[in-house]
Order: sequence, then C-alpha cells, then structure tokens
Amino acid sequence: MQKIGSIPGAFKGLEVYPSEPFPEGQGQHIFLFHGFGADAYDLQSLAEVIKPPQPTHWFFPQGVLEVPIGPGWTGRAWWKIDVMALQQAAQSGQPRDLTQEKPEPLPGLRQKFFETIQSLKLDWKNVIVGGFSQGAMLATDIFLNAPEAPKALVVLSGALINKEEWKKAAPNRAGSKFFMSHGRQDGVLAIRGASQLESLLTQSGLKGHLDSFEGQHEIPMETIQKLNQFLKTV
Repeated sequence: MQKIGSIPGAFKGLEVYPSEPFPEGQGQHIFLFHGFGADAYDLQSLAEVIKPPQPTHWFFPQGVLEVPIGPGWTGRAWWKIDVMALQQAAQSGQPRDLTQEKPEPLPGLRQKFFETIQSLKLDWKNVIVGGFSQGAMLATDIFLNAPEAPKALVVLSGALINKEEWKKAAPNRAGSKFFMSHGRQDGVLAIRGASQLESLLTQSGLKGHLDSFEGQHEIPMETIQKLNQFLKTV
C-alpha cells in the first residue's frame, strides 16, 4: 500500500495507507482503524470482500504508538490500555466497565484526522469512518465530533467509552446511520459495552442496530455479508 504521507501536502501527522494509488475524482471514502496490537495492513483484506454499490476508496490509518505484543514482536495502537486488567476481568467473568474511560490522546487523534480529511480535500458527506476494537472506539469518537456529519459509522467489536462527551455529541448526528457487530462470546471486549453504545446512539436519534453473532473478538463472514447490505442503504 502507498502511504498518503508521500503525497505533497497530504500528510498531517497521521500515517494513512490507501488500498490503491491516491484517488482523484468522485466516489466515497472508507477509513478503517485497526485494533490494539495490529497495524494498518491488518484490515486491508476487507477491501477485497466488502463490495459497496458505488466507487469506493479505502484508507487504513496506522496507529501512532508502537506496542509489544510478544517476544520480539510489536504492533501498533491508538492509545495505551491496561491489558492485564482486561485479562483479569475476562477470567473473573466480570468485564470491565469502560464507559468512563477517556483516553488522553483522543482529542489529538481526532484533530489529526480532521486535518487529514481537510488536506485531502474530501467531502465529509462522502466519508465513512469505521474500525475494529480500539479502532472502532476511535472511529466512533471521530464520527460524533467531526465538523460535519460523515456519511456513516461502522463499529466492529467496539464499546462505549467517554460516555459523557459522546452523550452530549451524539444528538448532533440524529438521523445518521451506523452499523455494529459483536461476538456474543467476546472475551476481549464484552458485548455489554457494544449494547451500551447501541443504546446511546439510538436514543440520540441515530439509525442502526447491533448485530450479534456466535463468536469471539473477530469479523466473521456473516458480519461482512451484513455490512455489504448496510452499505447499500447509505
């Protein structure tokens, strides 16, 4: 993949990789943010199996932090998390309540993305933001706080964080569409967090619902099929 940062005037502190040479002309633009410990290439294959009904340009931002994921292995992340606390909560059967979590880098990350959209001269009404896990949380924050309403939101195995700020911002997106999926046996992020996010969005007037599936922290083919159907509606 080609890094957008190599295009003069397009790099604003956020590495973004398109699935094809930088596009010119009309079409919609889908930005997918990867999860904790993965990288910009992790979700690239989705561009091959998700088939929107109109010309679409895919972009995969790179996490700003490098994090260890095993002996001699590193991945990327958007902010640090307490992995040990999450594991202990999963083992105890009492998932952590993340609704009050407010990652310190969030305001800076969203601003970097806003500047990237501006420098690329993209129209927000043609921009879909989405992500997986931690990337889904970042995408939700961007969607709710963008200077104009994006076209749609895609939340894959996400959760409700930053509740008070999101609750204030969400009514400004009333009528906007969102897609959510989550595994009922997810041992990384319990489905309760996704249900809480669904409630906040729908109660604020957004249009969409949570599709749950028999599985864990993953993106199964049935989710991809339903996402394809959702994209036909936007």
